[in-house]
Amino acid sequence: MNFLRMSELELTNKTVLIREDLNVPIKAGRVTSDARLQASLPTIKLALEKGAAVIVSSHLGRPKEGEFDAAYSLAPVADYLSEHLSTEIQEPVRLIDAYSTGNKTLDIKAGQVVLLENVRFNDGEKSNAASLSERYAALADVFVMDAFGTAHRAQASTEGVTTAMKKAGKTVCAGPLLAAELDALSLALETPAKPMLAIVGGSKVSTKLEVLHSLASLCDEIIVGGGIANTFLAAEGHPVGASLYEEDLLDAAKQIMLKTKILLPEYVVVARKDEIDFADFIGSLNQAKAQIKAVDSINDDEMILDIAPQSAQVLAAHIKAAKTILWNGPVGVFESDNFAAGTQIISEAVRDSDGFSIAGGGDTLAAIYKFEVSEGVSYMSTGGGAFLEFVEGKELPAVAALQR
Repeated sequence: MNFLRMSELELTNKTVLIREDLNVPIKAGRVTSDARLQASLPTIKLALEKGAAVIVSSHLGRPKEGEFDAAYSLAPVADYLSEHLSTEIQEPVRLIDAYSTGNKTLDIKAGQVVLLENVRFNDGEKSNAASLSERYAALADVFVMDAFGTAHRAQASTEGVTTAMKKAGKTVCAGPLLAAELDALSLALETPAKPMLAIVGGSKVSTKLEVLHSLASLCDEIIVGGGIANTFLAAEGHPVGASLYEEDLLDAAKQIMLKTKILLPEYVVVARKDEIDFADFIGSLNQAKAQIKAVDSINDDEMILDIAPQSAQVLAAHIKAAKTILWNGPVGVFESDNFAAGTQIISEAVRDSDGFSIAGGGDTLAAIYKFEVSEGVSYMSTGGGAFLEFVEGKELPAVAALQR
């Protein structure tokens, strides 16, 4: 893909605005999961090494636009950045909340970092208002788009500011994190080594129908898991009992099976529906009796909740034989140890494969960390919706703006 990269630029004494994805869970004023922050730190550090004054922007959660809400403040993120940039900066990261109201300059010098308050507090952010985009653009000499997780949204702090910077004759580029995401996805989807295999899990075919159609045209084999697998099993004529599946998409599943080889389990792990409390889903699954059954012997009161170990091992052999692996979604309710074996075996197969593997999606990353297989995954994407839209072949507005 053709775009300017931050690593190519001279940034000495330049003011650089970096759009990151710092949308992390916060509890009692502290960050509780820092994966996205850790992924963003190298870009900020590189800008500092290059002699820049650094402004960082991000959204957090879904506050009501135009209104400040302390629950969605980036203050805990500013504290985190101050701690983890302590050797690169001489003073703490400042949180700036009055940057979009007409004051077009910030008091910042080379070697300093400031964090703009949640961009979703600003009127016009989601609607990609030109006036707000221009105010962002007025803050810096260079704009760095580094937030792959928001690249599929045409908003003021992503696509809009890119356009406004270009109109002002200023420089726009991709940060190292975004560039790495695009490089990895391009390698997996545009020029994949064959055979290529995809693992697609999730509760519903409908949420990943376009992804499945796109992958069916590209992949030699697809492993499906979760409620998606139940729909494919039903399409093959197997009873799925009380399992989650989509009856109205059986024909769609059959069409996908005509395009590529869908790998389905012969044995699954089930529990009786009356043992499951959907108000305390994981808690009740931890107490439920798990049974391994053949896919043609599921009773009406049973729910399929995982791939059985013997079937997961068969699928693992296909994974290890693949040269390119794209993974999005677990194959069972791995949050409960009673129904985690299938996802664990699949995870370990990806880790042990010699092929190029790329994984994306929040549940996928959670499984990777739970089963401690991250060192064997070639690339882990920080994007959720953006990851899926790229796989579907859709244009990502923020990336398209960089390329124009």
